[in-house]
Amino acid sequence: MNNQPLLEDLRLFCVVVKNRSFVATATELGVSPAYVSKRIAILESSLNTKLLHRTTRKVAVTDDGTTIYEWSQRILEDVDQMTEMVLTTKTTPRGLLRICTSSGFGRNRVGPALSRLATLYPSMEIQLELLDRPVDLIGEGFDLDIRVGTVNESSLIAKHIATNYRILTASPQYIERHGSPTSLADLANHQCIVIRERDQTSSVWRVTGPNGPVTVRVAGPLSTNNGEIAHQWAIEGHGILLRSIWDVQASMDSGRLLRVLPDHAQEANVWAVYTSRLSSSAKVRVCVQFLEQWLKN
Repeated sequence: MNNQPLLEDLRLFCVVVKNRSFVATATELGVSPAYVSKRIAILESSLNTKLLHRTTRKVAVTDDGTTIYEWSQRILEDVDQMTEMVLTTKTTPRGLLRICTSSGFGRNRVGPALSRLATLYPSMEIQLELLDRPVDLIGEGFDLDIRVGTVNESSLIAKHIATNYRILTASPQYIERHGSPTSLADLANHQCIVIRERDQTSSVWRVTGPNGPVTVRVAGPLSTNNGEIAHQWAIEGHGILLRSIWDVQASMDSGRLLRVLPDHAQEANVWAVYTSRLSSSAKVRVCVQFLEQWLKN
């Protein structure tokens, strides 16, 4: 049987000691004097000691009551501070925020955004890790994963924060030497630069075209787990690359890469992935909302 005193009884006891009266305490708390008397009796029973001497006009504190009062004040202050801290955590962004994302997206998009976020919220400590591999969000202690592609873990919460897709590109030099593919099946006759990065399976590309999604197996002499290296290899003419539009758009604008099979693309939206609802953590909520706005620009 649990005989530990209740916090609300300790709080009521402190009010009685302050007022030296059950009636004044009942008035202050909006309850009946009988209720106050009953709760004090329960508290004395749980502590197995007499806390108050009762008279017709007022109450006096016993020696044990004085000791319990002093302890109660400290306990209730700690509880109030704990509650305030938890509420502050939910409403005010502060403390360490551990974020992970892939290297290219992290350097080009997430890193600059977090620089601005840190300026806006100096009470936050932001730690960003760039990882071109699947991440165990809970096991590795991350608060947030900014992921390009798919989210398959049912135990995690994913929020869509930006629209993105991957396209097929190659350098003018490669196309001059090998020609341009005329169909997805034709990719089997080309050198392709394969990437093992987060959600991508290196040698299998699932691309959607006019006839719907098609899966094609590709191969080539070069492969990597780093998208930026693959991008550079494509510019240098080593093969056809399947890469996010945000990453290759500047290279296409400058003519260093050309789009091939322009009617085909692979959905690769940007997701904020986290373990619990945004309402439970102000630092995660503020970061997700900020990145969503930043990536719209």
